Amino acid sequence: MKKEQVVNCQFSVWYPLFKKHTIKSLILPIPQNVIDYLFDDGTLVVSGSENNSSQTQTNNSDSDEEDVQVCVCQFPDFKIRVQEAINVLGGRVFPKLNWSAPRDANWIALNSSLQCQSLCDIFLLFKSSDFITHDLTQFLHCSDDSPDPTIKYELVLRKWSELIPGAEFRCFVKENKIIAISQRDYTQHYQHIAKQEDSISSAILEFFRDHIQYQFPDEDFVLDVYRDSSGRVWLIDFNPFGEVTDSFLFTWEELTSGKNLTANQTQEDTPLQEGPAFRYTTSEVTVQPSPCLSYRIPRDFLELTTGEDAYKLIDFLKLVSEMGIKTTETRTSVEKERKLSHRLHSCT
Repeated sequence: MKKEQVVNCQFSVWYPLFKKHTIKSLILPIPQNVIDYLFDDGTLVVSGSENNSSQTQTNNSDSDEEDVQVCVCQFPDFKIRVQEAINVLGGRVFPKLNWSAPRDANWIALNSSLQCQSLCDIFLLFKSSDFITHDLTQFLHCSDDSPDPTIKYELVLRKWSELIPGAEFRCFVKENKIIAISQRDYTQHYQHIAKQEDSISSAILEFFRDHIQYQFPDEDFVLDVYRDSSGRVWLIDFNPFGEVTDSFLFTWEELTSGKNLTANQTQEDTPLQEGPAFRYTTSEVTVQPSPCLSYRIPRDFLELTTGEDAYKLIDFLKLVSEMGIKTTETRTSVEKERKLSHRLHSCT
């Protein structure tokens, strides 16, 4: 994967080329002070100076004073531009940066949705998302040694649309040919996909040939599409063809091996099919937990469970040991008081 391939997958690069085939969107340059705030490590505390629609609970402990106090009035000009854009798009938007959307942060919003109606809503999601901070390291897995391109960060606001997760698909394109299609929401089983497999695959291939093939700047890329209830296919996003992009029901070893792919990864002797390999979750038995669930757990807990930080594990075991001793002492004290109370009661 080359750095140029990553650059070409920025929203502002491909949107002008394919805007007729995707959701209406607006792109706003982000001022440096907003960028500094977004990538600051502090904890978000939404100021009460503005009513935000995605209210969240904040911790009222003594450590709150160390949290970053955020008020959209710190960015008055940017706030006005964002709100004007939101209004143009119907009052509700789906936000993202140059590449990433805060899909891992919907848990923090009151309605568990990525729908935003104000700059406060956007800040809340962005500050809670690891996917957004990933935009800082987009070139980490690139194979070329050339200097990292200078990136101008942009806020992308997409008109809010109620998309059915079972109608989203990821296509892997190699040398301008779709070699594989994966159900995007692979953690769930959707019966209609199995029933409509051929028509879904045909619709995606037709859309690709008519509107995408040889039009995108690279010949290797990943394409996200949506097939609506009428059978029409819409472009959702482009991603680099490489390990920075989730391969869902395939592996990157398979996708880059050059070998023919099969529709079912569990049956190597499956006869070769015409066209791309199409994989989807085939039954309730194979349903999996959402990979985004791990982002709801504090990082310290994850490091403890995975053993990534031995010192934290040692401290944790010491804490458990101390808590055990204190619990034993408390139980002993309570037992003594109970016996004493019983004796006094017997005497009376």
